Amino acid sequence: MNAAMGSHGTAEVGKARRTGADGGIADLEQTLLQAQALIESSVSLHRRHADVKPPVERMADDGLREAVERLTGGARHSVGVALTGPGGFADAVVDLLPAIPDRATVRVLCAVGPAMEPVIDRLGTDARERLQVRVSESELQETLVVDGVSALVRAPEAAGGQGAVVNDTAAVRALELLFAGTWSRGRRRDDTTGCGSRLRTELMRAILERLRAGDTDEIAARELNVSLRTYRRYVAKIMRELDASSRFQAGVRAVESGLLSE
Repeated sequence: MNAAMGSHGTAEVGKARRTGADGGIADLEQTLLQAQALIESSVSLHRRHADVKPPVERMADDGLREAVERLTGGARHSVGVALTGPGGFADAVVDLLPAIPDRATVRVLCAVGPAMEPVIDRLGTDARERLQVRVSESELQETLVVDGVSALVRAPEAAGGQGAVVNDTAAVRALELLFAGTWSRGRRRDDTTGCGSRLRTELMRAILERLRAGDTDEIAARELNVSLRTYRRYVAKIMRELDASSRFQAGVRAVESGLLSE
């Protein structure tokens, strides 16, 4: 009987050992499966985060044209640009205008001043019907806003001219609203470019001042040291350029066009 009990006890111990070993293996397998799932989840999360662009991407000057091309080339609805003067940003924008998809409306807002006239003239060579150009007396910062989704902002040259691509949705929407407000207060390019280069000479400005002041032709010609005939010829030219029916209206339109200060 003792032999039987010993044999039975040995069998039970062996069974327990096998059960314990099998249970340990099962626990190990479960742990490995959980670890694998955790690793796969971490890799997937990393990949998703890797696809998300940073809110602001600093940009060197040598990457300016590439950034403008990348943003404008994928435009779907709208492109808004603010130009403050000639330079790398203006050159990139003007050169890449023909490459912007036709489905996008392009609005270019230019600062007022003699330095901008060559830039505005270059914009005039683009025959796209969806291209709209306005000039603004407001202080502008070089900006590019595309579809209300991405933007490029460039600091003034005096501040180093550094630029950044903005991907943060809230920041881009704010820039788009600022651009829209400034655009609404701007003037159509036809109000200035048709006569700008011809009427912005020192003599023409002086004649415009005399017209606004209401001086007689004789007094104005004498003060400007020109003949009465020459003065009247210039006045006629000014009125044609400004499409004015009276000298007073010519003075008013000169102010509206930015040829004279208010």
